[in-house]
Amino acid sequence: MNSSLVGNQSGRPFCLLAVSYLETINFCLLEVVIIVFLMVLIISGNIIVIFVFHCAPLLNHHTTSYFIQTMAYADLLVGVSCLVPSLSLLHYPIVLSESLVCQIFGYVVSVLKSVSMASLACISIDRYIAITKPLTYNTLVTPWRLRICILTIWLYSCLVFLPSFHWGKPGYHGDVFQWCANSWNTDPYFTLFIVVMLYAPAAFIVCFTYFNIFRICQQHTKEINERRVRFSSQDGEAGDAQPCPDKRYAMVLFRITSVFYILWLPYIIYFLLESSDVYSNRVASFLTTWLAISNSFCNCVIYSLSNSVFQKGLKRLSGAICASCARQRVAKDSSTSRSKRSSNGCHV
Repeated sequence: MNSSLVGNQSGRPFCLLAVSYLETINFCLLEVVIIVFLMVLIISGNIIVIFVFHCAPLLNHHTTSYFIQTMAYADLLVGVSCLVPSLSLLHYPIVLSESLVCQIFGYVVSVLKSVSMASLACISIDRYIAITKPLTYNTLVTPWRLRICILTIWLYSCLVFLPSFHWGKPGYHGDVFQWCANSWNTDPYFTLFIVVMLYAPAAFIVCFTYFNIFRICQQHTKEINERRVRFSSQDGEAGDAQPCPDKRYAMVLFRITSVFYILWLPYIIYFLLESSDVYSNRVASFLTTWLAISNSFCNCVIYSLSNSVFQKGLKRLSGAICASCARQRVAKDSSTSRSKRSSNGCHV
């Protein structure tokens, strides 16, 4: 039975970022710090997003909340799965062989990130339908159809990366496992398969829908302003420009999508170069892979900073937690002394 992190003949651990290795410790310090730091951020950030969605009913009025929550659950599982390479780098004994653990980890993370990518594409389609067909939107986009769509996303993502166990490395590996770095190679045909079946369609859908969304919003804004100017000139009042009401919400989703692809771009470029045997570097593999995985935390940050309803839900959640803390403190003080009352509490 192999250890999760097998050292070489010199007894020195397998470290991609060799500059971080210290003789006083027997693990890769910098790799552990990076992965554990991302794991904590991803898990804590997405747990907050999930709780806020459950505590803020207004957020569930948008059908896109189904896909946002799907992304949050997928990103949360990405953070949990990062525990596997963390334990490996810390020499924690794992029952399964290193090769199997490496393949399962690569497959699981690939599926989860595929769910995020497909969810972003579905969000853009949802907003496109809402703007182009506002009168029939409620009949076209129903809760049961959304559930079927989400189920399809998960099944499709699982099937796309299923051949990786025999065909080639799917990505999101970081080569933290020595077997991944030395024995599991990328296959150009499998890479082309993933690009054709996932990357290219998702990117095309996002570019097409958001381009048309902003074009339509610009036309609507222009028409509304022209009408306001016409009527205000007749009434002798100056009209102010009013933006398209859907454009602001579309901008929030566009920022999430843009950051997603910006963080993914270095990895996709490296993945293509490595698969075609043009360029291969373990440090570049580690950095680009975990840069892409860091997007699992960026989604919740962008959404919390851009959406006012989400901010209100976050304040409500904070207020509920603080009120619970205050009640527990008051109950504890009253049980010890009836004459004392808690003067400290959380106020939101």
